[in-house]
Amino acid sequence: MAVYTLIDRKELEDIIADYALGKLVLNGDSGSSALESHYLLDTSKGHYLLKIEEVKSELEVKREIDLLLFLKKHGFPCPHPIADRKGRHYRELGGRCVSLYKHVGGDSPVAEDLTLSQLENVGRVLADLHLIGKGYKKGIDNRFSFERVWELYRDVREKLPSYFRKIIRTLDEEMDYLRFYLEGKLPKGIIHGDLFPDHVLFRGEKIVGILDFEASCRGKFVFDLATAVNALCFAQGGYQLRRFEALIAGYESLRTLSLAEWDAFPNELRFSALRFTVCRMKDFYLRPPEDPSRMGKDFNEFYNRLRILRREEDGGMDGLLMAMATGYDYRKYQKVKAFEKKSK
Repeated sequence: MAVYTLIDRKELEDIIADYALGKLVLNGDSGSSALESHYLLDTSKGHYLLKIEEVKSELEVKREIDLLLFLKKHGFPCPHPIADRKGRHYRELGGRCVSLYKHVGGDSPVAEDLTLSQLENVGRVLADLHLIGKGYKKGIDNRFSFERVWELYRDVREKLPSYFRKIIRTLDEEMDYLRFYLEGKLPKGIIHGDLFPDHVLFRGEKIVGILDFEASCRGKFVFDLATAVNALCFAQGGYQLRRFEALIAGYESLRTLSLAEWDAFPNELRFSALRFTVCRMKDFYLRPPEDPSRMGKDFNEFYNRLRILRREEDGGMDGLLMAMATGYDYRKYQKVKAFEKKSK
């Protein structure tokens, strides 16, 4: 993908000087996402990543940086925002917010290449985020609540081609179903909201970085876990029980799911698949071709998952449902609750 905002060497040198990072040795673009452009900067004092926000407002940038600083302070492996000589963690450049981070080297394997040990570590680090995030008291609105996803779908539905009739019927049914069966009274806190393979950096089996907190907000922990399951435990055309068990084992080694969360898990999986189906439709059908945030990711990837979760197609859902039905350990949960109460 192209870098949307171009910065010449003189501008980069000025930025490096403001951060007191020595001399610029080498720079190169590292591509972009729908929301950002990235430059890798090698300086005489180390390696850094310059991030240029293509879409986000200044308020959104401030909120994300504030959360990252909180998480980094508590030892979580997230991007580390660097302050300049004046103590600023971002600046304005050409009408866009620019921030600088320490560069973390690592690999992001595709989902099918993740080992069971790596999946277990992902579960553990996700639980760690949820536990650390309990201490973060600032509110971050959930851009992907059911109500907001419904609004997105309502807008995109009018733009879908006529030959999408069957898909529209399925999405209509799913919206009607989830409206009544999503449980709102579940444990909440800071969630990542978008834990895909390319957002996790490994060195061997060890996780050295969790990236891209753009979707982070205050939301349901089990939804965050369901999104990770949809992204990481689906391989070879179906959900893989061993991968699911490894991810859950890592998660529950730090935070045990309650009975209510286990009961809600299947519907949270469905809602996560629905969210990414609708968002990918929106990012393609509601944006003009020249818009840098227009994405070409195939919505069918998660629409197909949704059909499996609705049990309209084969794909390993029976194994997941059985694991969810038998996964709750009442005695373990009671011990955890007793410990939390005693610690207060």
